[in-house]
Amino acid sequence: MGDPLRTLRPWESPEVTSWGRLPMNALDRRPGALSLDGDWRFQLLPAPDAPVHDVWSSQRVPGAWTVQGTDDLPQYTNFAMPWGEFPPASPAANPTGVYEREVDVPAEWAGRRIVLQVGAAGSVLLVHVDGRPVGVSKDSHLAAEFDLSGVVRPGGRAVLRLTVVKWSDASHLEDQDQWWHAGITRPVLLYATDPLRLADVTVRTRCDGTLRVDCQVRDAGGALPAGWYVTGDLDGRLLTQDEEFERFKEEDGRVSDFLGEARLSTVVAGARPWTAETPALYPLTVRLHRADGSVADTSHHRVGFRDVEIRGRDLLLNGERVYIRGVNRHDFHPLTGRTVSSEDMRADLVTLKRFGFNAIRTAHYPNDPTLLDLADELGFYVVDEANIEAHDHAHEIADDPRYLAAFVDRVSRMVLRDKNHPCVVIWSLGNESDHGANHDAAAGWVRRHDPTRPLQYEGAAKLDWAGPTLASDIACPMYAPLEDCVAHALSGRQTKPLIQCEYSHAMGNSNGTLADHWEAIESTPGLQGGFIWEFWDHGILQRVSDGRPAGRGGAGLYDHGVTAPGHRWAYGGDFGEAIHDGAFVADGVVFPDRTPKPVMFEHREIAAPVRLAYAGGELRVTNHQHFRGLEWLAAEWLLSLADGGTRTAPAELPRVPAGGSAVLPMPFTLPEEGGEAWLTLRVTTAGDEAWAPRGTEVCVPQVRLRAAAPKASAPLPGPPVEVDEDGLLVHPLLTAAPVLSLWRTPTDNDELGGMALRWRAWGLDAPEREVLDVRRESTGVTVTAGYATLAGTVRHEQVFTRVRGGIRIEETAELPEGLADVPRVGSVFETVPGLEVLEWYGQGPWESYPDRSAGAPVGHHSLTVDELFTPYLRPQESGGRHGVRRFTLSAPDATGLTVTLDEPRQVSVTRYRAGDLAAATHHDELVARPGCVVHLDAAHRGLGTASCGPDTSPGHLVRAGTHRWSWTLRLL
Repeated sequence: MGDPLRTLRPWESPEVTSWGRLPMNALDRRPGALSLDGDWRFQLLPAPDAPVHDVWSSQRVPGAWTVQGTDDLPQYTNFAMPWGEFPPASPAANPTGVYEREVDVPAEWAGRRIVLQVGAAGSVLLVHVDGRPVGVSKDSHLAAEFDLSGVVRPGGRAVLRLTVVKWSDASHLEDQDQWWHAGITRPVLLYATDPLRLADVTVRTRCDGTLRVDCQVRDAGGALPAGWYVTGDLDGRLLTQDEEFERFKEEDGRVSDFLGEARLSTVVAGARPWTAETPALYPLTVRLHRADGSVADTSHHRVGFRDVEIRGRDLLLNGERVYIRGVNRHDFHPLTGRTVSSEDMRADLVTLKRFGFNAIRTAHYPNDPTLLDLADELGFYVVDEANIEAHDHAHEIADDPRYLAAFVDRVSRMVLRDKNHPCVVIWSLGNESDHGANHDAAAGWVRRHDPTRPLQYEGAAKLDWAGPTLASDIACPMYAPLEDCVAHALSGRQTKPLIQCEYSHAMGNSNGTLADHWEAIESTPGLQGGFIWEFWDHGILQRVSDGRPAGRGGAGLYDHGVTAPGHRWAYGGDFGEAIHDGAFVADGVVFPDRTPKPVMFEHREIAAPVRLAYAGGELRVTNHQHFRGLEWLAAEWLLSLADGGTRTAPAELPRVPAGGSAVLPMPFTLPEEGGEAWLTLRVTTAGDEAWAPRGTEVCVPQVRLRAAAPKASAPLPGPPVEVDEDGLLVHPLLTAAPVLSLWRTPTDNDELGGMALRWRAWGLDAPEREVLDVRRESTGVTVTAGYATLAGTVRHEQVFTRVRGGIRIEETAELPEGLADVPRVGSVFETVPGLEVLEWYGQGPWESYPDRSAGAPVGHHSLTVDELFTPYLRPQESGGRHGVRRFTLSAPDATGLTVTLDEPRQVSVTRYRAGDLAAATHHDELVARPGCVVHLDAAHRGLGTASCGPDTSPGHLVRAGTHRWSWTLRLL
């Protein structure tokens, strides 16, 4: 009858989700298994029906073939399918990878049941052993298991062939915002069990120490042998057989010769509850015994005691309302695509933990199971999301009965795999797939199988956040305007928690108004947090010479967001693909090498466990955690004086319970002189944490103790300031005199939000300057110029006055009504070469902007000019510092210039003009200028998040009207 896998043509049949595949379960069979990872014979066929030939190459497993030297390269699309066929059809040109290797089956496995596990393969996996068909599986992000007992011989050698078809009907369900890859992307292993085995184990706990363990037992022969039984122990405590459950089975007629069931239970007095702050885990061992008492099978688990419930409009963990400070996370690596090692996953979570995140949404599929092990251990609340996104054809597929089995299969297998992880607090039915009967069917299965966790799905709740729906217990919108969220919480109509599944889009220089969101969340009952999109910039390391991925050999070719010469971070379109979505894949809070972007420091302070307040001469510290005291933290005081540097002193944190506060003695006596004064509490870990060694900085809350006193420099008699015939300042350290700047290199938000198009149409990128008047007087020189734009002429006046040690420049810009929203108003000038170091008093040391500055404390900071620059994957406005009072730009010989500003302003110092950045698509195209380009802004537009979400708030727009600013330029 031929090969049934070919007869089924599963890549064309949405009704076929598997064939020969074993049921999913929550057992971890990795310990003791035989790893089949490594180099496999490989050939890439043009289509699944193409004949296999005699010429083989090699591929590393796990790993995607799209980053391992084949001609099938990565492709990025956000939601448009990369080919035009409508569901369930797939294209005829369909890359198909054939993996083959010999497997030596251990002789000691004689008489045992032998199982193959393929951790993940996409989008269709076909399994053959010695040419015999074994099974098929769909779902690119869950493991598939096949019983090989009848087709392999212990002590013998078998030829294992895994055929992976890239495109299929299932691809329409995996239309996620990420690179399209193909291959075997998670580990492959072979393991053996006794014929009598544990088929599944379900662990359920309560935070009061109640533990229930439900076990399912099967036998390879079919009928279960008489006399088997199950035992268990939790951290040395024996569990007891649940006799009431045994009686219920018999009375209910549930006794089966095929599937056995047993229940174990105990109550642990004084059990330490599991939370993200205190992730206490207990080792659980479950043993299946034969009638003679010998052990047939064993399963190990880590148990966390916790409750999850929704009460009214609050999500509660162990009875406490917790804030969800979340991020969306893909399985991603810049060298290996979707294949991520356990070491890299731990590094992901350690990074998130150090920057104040406590929650992860697995976007948009179940992540590698190791990630959940680590989330249990390190402490994260996880929204576990099914591998369903039908974005391009969402409306059709949501109600298409041909896809019903696939919806239920993907959701149910995720739940069966991950149900025992305490970190999983919410199930998600998928992402951006409209809402239809297929979702409701999957929701019904989950509610029956696991009533201990709430369920969410954005598509089911987006039209009415308060409406009842089977598919979502949580209102989880995407990028809802903040004012709409607040209005809903105050409306009296709210019926469920409002936790945005995506609320701030981290594309390029972004995440403006993050502090505004959290100020509203923390002050508005009914708002409980959300998830930033996303963790990674999905840049793939690319060799510029041939346009191909660097592959595994690229290790060491990148560091701190910057690649080595000859390499760059590739985004959509860089591999020659015609259909792509450009740099939209570069929208993470970390760079592809996991270097934190500046927004991470913003989030760290917003999420700080310790808050500081100063009012009426009283200094107060608050514990902003939900469950933990302050005993795990240490601290020191820093006093920053505008005119006197920084002083330090030890700090002793009081014993304050979660949610509590205490008054602290003032650590310093303020000197009468010294100007503006800021007090910072530098908080670090007091001992080693699982995610941070002792001394790791946790947060730096800050309060102002004294405001700045106004100062003025009197004009000095003498020769007037030198100005040339064009009204431009002549200065020995400037190669380009200060002129008006209304333009910034558009950020990704500016481009995709439509603002940059408007600014270019006005001509803000190159307004024509015309000198209108130059007046030379005994006290100084006044230059008036007009800057022509299509929205009207901007009148700009500069008054140059000689003062002690330098020149004061007083500036006025009058913007006509037509310029209702511009990127900046300020001065720009360029310096001579050789000025290498910027020292400043103001906010820092991180990059900051008017609507993203909460993470940059005021103080004395110093960085090289090159370190100031932030290398967002697509060059754009970056490197700015907000709230700068004064700065010095110096050469190694201590010569240079210093600038004092009339009030805290936005400043940037870089090696590039705005036009240089705008003309480049990647950083390898940039050529640094020998001098510095300096911007001093009277007003700078906020960043917002308009590439996918709301723009900045109205208070951070730069409006028409009169803008005034002044600054003093001196030589060192």
